[in-house]
Amino acid sequence: MATSPTPSSPEAREALRAAMARLAAGDSDALEEIYQATRVKLFGICFRILGDRKEAEDALQDVYVNLWQRADRYDPERASPISWLATFARNRAIDRLRTGKVRGGAVPVEEAAPLPDETPLADALLIDAERNAQIHTCLNTLDEKAQKYIRSAFFEGNTYAQLAEKADVPLGTMKSWIRRGLMRLRACLEASE
Repeated sequence: MATSPTPSSPEAREALRAAMARLAAGDSDALEEIYQATRVKLFGICFRILGDRKEAEDALQDVYVNLWQRADRYDPERASPISWLATFARNRAIDRLRTGKVRGGAVPVEEAAPLPDETPLADALLIDAERNAQIHTCLNTLDEKAQKYIRSAFFEGNTYAQLAEKADVPLGTMKSWIRRGLMRLRACLEASE
């Protein structure tokens, strides 16, 4: 079962890093790629600080205009692309507060600076990605039947009864197959720790 990379996946981070490098080299198509990958998070940061949708949209536009002009300032050795862009967005929103461009509804500048970023820290994302990879590695060591039914039950949300009906076996048999598969999966995961 193929899945597309999540925004916090290593593939997505690497794609964003590559797009930033292309943008710094003058590739205008890279800006669209960066926009698609980051707009939701950056808008959320601007909106939290400014408290007004229109103001947040204006600040976000400033972010991408300035990014186009200053992409060469990004240093991948100092920060991940999304961290750098989040800081960039936060600073743009705070600048709008300081220059008085914002209508009512925004938080005071003093309160904007310490607003927390609710996203998990990079090390937590890395640990989650490693656990996820290990689960799939261990799943692949199981026999085909156990893999199929465990994936169907736990990743696709099928009930044991639905799986038993599809496989044309008694419910107790399906439960036994999955239970034995889960025991082998747990043993594999414990051995890999």
